[in-house]
Amino acid sequence: MKELWKNNLMKKSCLYFLIVAILVIVLQLLAISQEKLRIAVIPKGESALFWKAIHAGAKLGATAASGVEIMWKSPFKEDNAEQQISILDKCISENVSGIILSPIHQNALTESVSKAMKGNIPVLIFDSALKGTPGKDFISFVGINNRDAGARAGEHLAKLLDGKGKVVLLRFVKNQANTTEREEGFLESMAMYHNIQVTIKDRYAGGTVDEVKKTCKSILGQLSEANGIFCPNELSTTGMLLTLREANLAGKIKFVGFDTPAPVVDALKKGEIDALIAQDPARMGFQSIKTIVDYIRGKKISSTVDIGVKIITRENLNTPEIQKLLVLPSIVE
Repeated sequence: MKELWKNNLMKKSCLYFLIVAILVIVLQLLAISQEKLRIAVIPKGESALFWKAIHAGAKLGATAASGVEIMWKSPFKEDNAEQQISILDKCISENVSGIILSPIHQNALTESVSKAMKGNIPVLIFDSALKGTPGKDFISFVGINNRDAGARAGEHLAKLLDGKGKVVLLRFVKNQANTTEREEGFLESMAMYHNIQVTIKDRYAGGTVDEVKKTCKSILGQLSEANGIFCPNELSTTGMLLTLREANLAGKIKFVGFDTPAPVVDALKKGEIDALIAQDPARMGFQSIKTIVDYIRGKKISSTVDIGVKIITRENLNTPEIQKLLVLPSIVE
């Protein structure tokens, strides 16, 4: 009887310790799941309204996710890959919970991204592609189909020109995947129209509005002879607009731009710009945060999240669908 009592006591003790061990593990897992996440967001620059809208969307995403801190780390210029690499490496050394990156250079940042991923710091790429495979070399890509967006810009400009005339493509910065894809998509569309001549297609604008203006002034003679112009992002569109105004050419050349800062939208209303290819940067920021937080917390994510684009014209500018795109950018500007 005494031996049986001892055996029962030992079984109860083992069961007790097993229960305690399970409770400790559960509490540890709960603590990890509730631990505040530090997510570093590294855009290409800080001056464009596009990045401010991304930042606002990321903040909303962090609030919705709860327990998330945003660390906004921005290079000064959109063509300074070295500074962006330095920022990325510092975030890795600080052992952040995750990194959201819009690469200035589609190749130069692969080594640092690989280092982060191998160190169990998930990296999400947004806006502009990085060489590699989403879901393998980084966890996901959140953005638009940039080549398709450029092609749609080309098709719209060709329609405005009735399929004939001289066209200028002002490129942005070399080796940036998003603008390069837009530029190539645009040229593919232009190649479908035999009566359209692209008179400039290899001129790069530079990483600031002032540099864009300087480049535009250097080709002013060809701009004055052009029937149509395409610029692939906010800074190139803004710089081109200002140059055309100074040269008294605004509104005299069919102009398709990219992105929706308030001065550019006002130029669309005035007839100085004919169409804008519009993204939804606030949604891009929100979805980037949601996707990386879901990944960290063990939820299934998609390797690609397509934000989509709209073509804004004077005819559809005041529709609810388009106005919805413009609300947050107008607030954060």
